[in-house]
Amino acid sequence: PLFFSGNGPSGICLSYLLSGYTPYFKRHSLHPHPILQRKLEEAPEVSVLDQDLEYLSEGLEGRSHSPVALLFDALQRPDTDFGGTAESVLTWWHEPDRAIPHLVLGRNPPGGAWHSIEGSMVTLSKGEWMGLPDLPFKEWLKQKRRGLRNNRATAEDIAQYYQHYVVKKGLQKNFKCGTVVTSVRKVSAESISSHTQEDLQEDSDSLRNSSEKSTEVFQVDGFFKTLGGDKEPFSICAENVVLATGTYDNPTWLGVKGENLSYVHHQLSALEEAVKNNSVGIMSDPVLIVGAGLTAADAILFAHHCNIPVIHVFRRRVTDPGLIFNQLPKMMYPEYHKVHQMMKEQTAACAGPYESYISLPEHHVLSFGKDKKCIFQDKNGCQKAYKISMALVLTGSNPNLSFLPNNGVDLAMDSDQPVNSKRNPIDVDPFTYECTQQKGLYALGPLAGDNFVRFVQGGALAAACSLLKKANKNPP
Repeated sequence: PLFFSGNGPSGICLSYLLSGYTPYFKRHSLHPHPILQRKLEEAPEVSVLDQDLEYLSEGLEGRSHSPVALLFDALQRPDTDFGGTAESVLTWWHEPDRAIPHLVLGRNPPGGAWHSIEGSMVTLSKGEWMGLPDLPFKEWLKQKRRGLRNNRATAEDIAQYYQHYVVKKGLQKNFKCGTVVTSVRKVSAESISSHTQEDLQEDSDSLRNSSEKSTEVFQVDGFFKTLGGDKEPFSICAENVVLATGTYDNPTWLGVKGENLSYVHHQLSALEEAVKNNSVGIMSDPVLIVGAGLTAADAILFAHHCNIPVIHVFRRRVTDPGLIFNQLPKMMYPEYHKVHQMMKEQTAACAGPYESYISLPEHHVLSFGKDKKCIFQDKNGCQKAYKISMALVLTGSNPNLSFLPNNGVDLAMDSDQPVNSKRNPIDVDPFTYECTQQKGLYALGPLAGDNFVRFVQGGALAAACSLLKKANKNPP
């Protein structure tokens, strides 16, 4: 019996694998990686879920630090990093007797945070990398009689595809949307009385008796929103819980004076709203954008498109190899290349060709004033003041793990710091994705340091293997 919090791509993929859908090596298919091909040919009749993932993934290289993420990606998209379009070497069989009862809890419809992103935004990843097992994204888009712009997809397309996937694969009965989890904690099985188990699913009898085998179980508390807008509480027990909540919830704050003033915002949607309301425009004071990631770049492109003046402040050098723009191929990402060019050519020190944009590299914000004056400092300690109309602090986000004891900090790689998908993910076993500090608790996706849809699926594969072993659903 199993519950997982978060119904984005990680949660959907794991639900698929736990619903009896089982991947096998497709006979007579040829993988471009000769060593992997040889390993796959050793036991073609054994499902990938029942094989040794560490052995299969050994020696694979690519754009992820997770060996299982690289393995599952290589099986589904064999030569995609070299521009190839080779078909998946997997074939999927539905074996219902291997299914494990589970519930996927999420606030939004299936697709998670993809429903909260501005629909016209174009994805960073190539469209086909956004797809889930056994339903290529490109094929789904073709049915809509649409193509991919520059090989990429809009957030609206992605959100619709994930909803369609859940219906097409018959997974709806496992999904409970409009659900907010408020607490996940370990309790002794004896302390739970039968009446604490609220029914979240008509046929959840198989889920209810979870406390019989184990001495300790997880108690999951929360509420779901009814159509009438009421909050109905629930309390459920499970031996295993999967955290797949992503990191979209909590924008990072700078922690400077005046950051809580009403003109300082931490989400791109605030700029879109301001443009709609005509509260910023071509004649207004500049909009301040803080940050040098892709969300900041999206804000600059949006402001540039609306002829709104921008002051752009960021801590790094423009040539810093850690800057995301220095890692993106120019041909595939012309719009981000343009922002990078603006950052380089249009500093306050030297006017460049781009009107109404000023770049301040190696600067940081000292304070926001009530009079909308903002003070910056450069690396030499020199200070500058600018009058602005609004500020957007777009320096990343942190997961909201307030439902875990101590906000989940004890589960992180560095247990003195908050969980952060890039700097301090949850510490998991690389071949099971079970938390090293808490058995029975699993973490997938950005919480475990996997930040691209293309690679989160490997975590789902690892967790599914582990959970099937625990439930004795793996054939001998």
